[in-house]
Amino acid sequence: MTKVAESKIIVGLEVGTHKVVAVVGEVLPDGVINVIGSGVSPSKGVAGGGVVDLEATVSSIQRAIEEAESASECKIMGITLAISGQHIRGLNETGHETLSGIVKSTDLDEALRSARSIRLPEGLEMLHIIPQEYRVDQLPATKNPLGLSGMRLQANAHLITCHNDWLRNLKNAVEGSKLKIDQIVFSGLASSYSVLTEDEKELGVCLIDIGGGTMDVLVYTGGALRFSKVLPYGGNHVTDYIAQVFTTSRNEAENIKVHYGSAISPPTTFSEKKIEVGGLGGRTPRTFTKAQLSNITAQCYHDLLQVIENELVQLRHELTQKGIRQDLIAGFVLTGGGSQIEDIVECAKSVFGSQVRIGTPLNITGLTDYVNKPQYATVLGLIQYTHHNDVESSDESGKMDDVVDIAKKAAKWLQEKFF
Repeated sequence: MTKVAESKIIVGLEVGTHKVVAVVGEVLPDGVINVIGSGVSPSKGVAGGGVVDLEATVSSIQRAIEEAESASECKIMGITLAISGQHIRGLNETGHETLSGIVKSTDLDEALRSARSIRLPEGLEMLHIIPQEYRVDQLPATKNPLGLSGMRLQANAHLITCHNDWLRNLKNAVEGSKLKIDQIVFSGLASSYSVLTEDEKELGVCLIDIGGGTMDVLVYTGGALRFSKVLPYGGNHVTDYIAQVFTTSRNEAENIKVHYGSAISPPTTFSEKKIEVGGLGGRTPRTFTKAQLSNITAQCYHDLLQVIENELVQLRHELTQKGIRQDLIAGFVLTGGGSQIEDIVECAKSVFGSQVRIGTPLNITGLTDYVNKPQYATVLGLIQYTHHNDVESSDESGKMDDVVDIAKKAAKWLQEKFF
């Protein structure tokens, strides 16, 4: 019998370039996600993380939701939604608050409000404000300054913004599927909740979520998020290049990439294996070896990861200038569907010169055979994020902002009118 999902049941929805994924999970008392249903459909109408065909995207979402409802025997009403795309911007800002003796929770809120009060470029809006550390006067930095005595509080925070056009179109697609959006989360941040450990974040780690059209890159040091960026490259770019070089269809190129591609050349296994590649327009199929294919795929993946290494060189310099630890002692964690290419760990080690692992979702139970894979990192991370970040408190914060703004406008009007 169909039942309406209760408050402890959370649904994550990722509308990606390659596929739409919905996962229904129940948060157990110990924080483990019990997966009770999932749905996947090919993504239509999405490019680079953005909606380009509303009707096609709505149909893709509906198919994934219907499959998840059937598997979980739940009627899905509300979801936590992932957002990605090269419009995402991450930046580090500082806010201050004058203290009246000791640090109170309201002081933390005001210092963070100060950090987020920067003027954003036209079209951008705030998606997340994530505390890094606080400093009271000349005391060492701390993550919990409550109760400390001082005169001035400084809050360092990482801000993540998105473009409102991309956001609006994604919302329209989801709401066109008759779903209520409870929260919207940057997909890379969601993945970090799913595949990274607290120890890795403390020691220093770089997370790379390789999707079809984009790569989400996040860097944590000292337990705080220092860098987030979406690069407009992904697995689809490798597929397109294979199709071009081998003069074959995109579907055929994707198939041989997934089944025979390698991120190093020569590949570690079956390098002389024969691969038949279908020709275009009825042309005669041709035969290549896995080693010949790896010449193409290895160069592509090396170039993708080298783009990230170039970004990290600049980040290391910036963190050093600020006196922030920039060593990535825990190395690199690769996740997302694009991390499933053979030999990618070896490729990443050669580019980054550090230890590398593949990130699969942590702290899950239930239907793990279906979702215990890197390509489900984001959607399972959405459930973890929702569990750890109460939406009601966020709503109240937003309402308080509105109240403060209204009060300021009223005071200004009164002053102009009567004084």
